[in-house]
Amino acid sequence: MTQPTTFRRVRGRRPRLLDLYCCQGGAAKGYADAGFDVTGVDKDPQPRYPFRFVQADAIAFVLEHGTDFDFIHASPPCQHDTDCQRLQGNTHPDLIAPTRTALGTTGRPWVLENVGGAVPKLRAPVMLCGQMFALANYRHRFFETGGGFTLTQPVHPAHLVPQAKMGRPVPPGHYGQFVGNFSGVDLAREVLGVPWMNRDGIRECIPPAYADHIGRAALAQLAPALGVAA
Repeated sequence: MTQPTTFRRVRGRRPRLLDLYCCQGGAAKGYADAGFDVTGVDKDPQPRYPFRFVQADAIAFVLEHGTDFDFIHASPPCQHDTDCQRLQGNTHPDLIAPTRTALGTTGRPWVLENVGGAVPKLRAPVMLCGQMFALANYRHRFFETGGGFTLTQPVHPAHLVPQAKMGRPVPPGHYGQFVGNFSGVDLAREVLGVPWMNRDGIRECIPPAYADHIGRAALAQLAPALGVAA
């Protein structure tokens, strides 16, 4: 594995973040809010992505261009590790290990994100939940870190509000489960902070508040090397 490298100090610029498997850009919005200049990469067209976008294979792109960036976020497709896909007998590629290997060649700090079903394959992941950021939602996402970046596990507040049943309208006093063929796109946009997304993007997105938290932690740790204010 390549050892972490020293960043070039370039005054007056935002540090560059590479957003792999970017989909519609939930993570990207949070990193931009934290202070990064974001570029997204996905194999499929993403017309709703709100930042600079490159259509390409994520692993091939990071192997060729990863060292051009200061920080890398990767969200390999989660379908391989979701219960609903297994129950339906669907098969999807497992890209966690090859993505980790590719990230390790860059010498850059990175985050690798996935769902709860992938936790056995992730290395000491930190879990983030909507309750940690005052979101009216329980969306657990797990984040493995590497390349010299570490993330502290926040306190996990208790889940005290009931959830609506999957795919059902959200009753008063409940949180929605915005996965699958869920009801309430407008509500989901408001709750998760993703007003530009459609249903397909919302199903799998990382709420921007999660990435904003990670991005600010990254900038605080990396500020001396990046030559930016923490």
